[in-house]
Amino acid sequence: MSEQVGLAHVFESHRKDLLAVAYRMLGSLSEAEDAVQEAWLRLSRTEAGSIVNLGGWLTTVVSRICLDMLRSRKSRREDAMDVHLTETFGSHEQVIDPEQEAILADTVGTALLVVLGNLKPAERITFVLHDVFAMPFHEIAPIIGKSEMATRQLASRARHRVRGGKAMPEVDHTLQRNVVQAFLAAAHAGDFDRLVAALDPDVVVRDDRQPGPSRVTRGAAALAKQISGRAQKAAQLALVNGTVGIIAAPRGRLLYVLRFTLRGGKIAEVDVISDPARINRLDLALLCD
Repeated sequence: MSEQVGLAHVFESHRKDLLAVAYRMLGSLSEAEDAVQEAWLRLSRTEAGSIVNLGGWLTTVVSRICLDMLRSRKSRREDAMDVHLTETFGSHEQVIDPEQEAILADTVGTALLVVLGNLKPAERITFVLHDVFAMPFHEIAPIIGKSEMATRQLASRARHRVRGGKAMPEVDHTLQRNVVQAFLAAAHAGDFDRLVAALDPDVVVRDDRQPGPSRVTRGAAALAKQISGRAQKAAQLALVNGTVGIIAAPRGRLLYVLRFTLRGGKIAEVDVISDPARINRLDLALLCD
């Protein structure tokens, strides 16, 4: 019994943070409390001594519970935010401490909750865990049941929608990878024809290493002539803001990043980014063979 009491005290020390996570995911304080309580029930039935990082374990469990709740809500075709915002700000004084409710509402903001309510469940979970709570993608991926690459793309789409853009289309990473890999192989081999074949005839290249007007190169032939046989040996495939690109990092020193836009299965735009400040704003991850 004393062990259970001690575990309860430890759990209570995490409750506030868990509630903050669940509230952002669900947009409803009552449901957030339900999710946190369910996490406690699962913890109480688990051999807690075997858990290395209790805070991380609890965050993962709460996130999975919230994901199930969001999917269930969607399957019932509920108008999630219209209903839950009304509940959150109007009818739970006896369930949630009013001061706590005011603090959470002020911290998150009704506008953000409305925007988050328009995201798909997995997008919302990914956005909250990564962009709000800085959880790395390799830890989020098993929570939502997707690969790390797919998780990064979910975050990118969610981020785009939260910032007011239109929903980003689903990305075929296999196609992207094949096209970019063919481009890189042809550049290494100095194969002019294969390079041109990978490029849109009107491809546009923006290179921040070049001065003035020479920053922009247009046309497949011009780009192929410029890079044929001159690709960095250290260049390799990477995810750049959730899409397949290239990084060049000889001896571990990052020189530049290539970010691609594909249209019709061809490379239509290339951004060569070498400015350290710009690189620091990119979300980069190596792609393994």
